[in-house]
Amino acid sequence: MQRWVRLPQGGFLDASHVIFIGKIESFAKLDDEGHAAGLDYAVAIGTSLSRDQQIMITGTKEEIGTLVRQILGQAAAQ
Repeated sequence: MQRWVRLPQGGFLDASHVIFIGKIESFAKLDDEGHAAGLDYAVAIGTSLSRDQQIMITGTKEEIGTLVRQILGQAAAQ
């Protein structure tokens, strides 16, 4: 059974195929002119152990937090 979650960039991910969620990292976000524009967050999500099946998702703290909670909620529901 497929369980889709929306990614902050607009795509979708089948949460039932996620095998690991990496550590949430923060980094300085830059605007178009190269000035500091606050913090952004990123998390690595893998659907396989091979590197080509791992994706890095970036977004705001709320977007990344919601994504991780949705994936973990999907896993707990199975």
